[in-house]
Amino acid sequence: MNKKPTRPGRKTATSESAVSSPKASRLNKFIANAGVCSRRDADELIRQGKIKVNGKVVRELGTKVRPGDKVFYEGKLLRAEKLRYVLLNKPKDFITTVDDPQNRKTVMRLVEKACDERIFPVGRLDRHTTGLLLFTNDGDLAKRLTHPSHKVKKIYRVELDRPITHADFEAILKGVTLDDGVVMIDELAIIQEDKKGLGIELHVGRNRVVRRVFEHLGYGVVRLDRVMFGPLTKKDLPRGKWRHLTEKEIRILLRSGQ
Repeated sequence: MNKKPTRPGRKTATSESAVSSPKASRLNKFIANAGVCSRRDADELIRQGKIKVNGKVVRELGTKVRPGDKVFYEGKLLRAEKLRYVLLNKPKDFITTVDDPQNRKTVMRLVEKACDERIFPVGRLDRHTTGLLLFTNDGDLAKRLTHPSHKVKKIYRVELDRPITHADFEAILKGVTLDDGVVMIDELAIIQEDKKGLGIELHVGRNRVVRRVFEHLGYGVVRLDRVMFGPLTKKDLPRGKWRHLTEKEIRILLRSGQ
């Protein structure tokens, strides 16, 4: 069979197109998939010269890596992991951290058998807050889901130590000023006749923000439960249990984080 002549300017299999083949991937994506950080943060690691590929420091953004290439960060060989998405219905008395020097119970104990890949919690729930907590090794998605600009909604059920007044209800809807700025609530509803139980929707992700809003107005939060995170709900997920997201849920979640 006669070989077709190579057109001027056309790259052959031995040229740079081999690096851009479907089997190659961008270095920042490889680092993110290895569970180190988001792609944007991976770009910064590359700029700082903290990444080595096949023993050489790489500083050029857009660098491609192929199967067989060895990528190192801080002397550790990185491996491209399968992306995992695990949903936990968090019980009380577990802190949201990967490691705790005081040896308290962490949420990682609850998902340690979920997968072999290294996953981490997306956002935080404080020790006494229950409800939905997502774990993943998808650094890009984690960063998008927790950034307020993407407006990923979170819905909580709150139980107060006393009935909320009409004035305080209206004040919360208008925005409450805390020491780190104004907190704007998307929706607020009374869901119990005694006016102690409320549903609250927001997309801000500040530390203990729901508790602080009510405490700022003089209320004690008896119970706080996150019942919805983005498109995810607690349906058929008992307290203290976890499950992997379905393919459909992952697609919807990826769209919600755009």
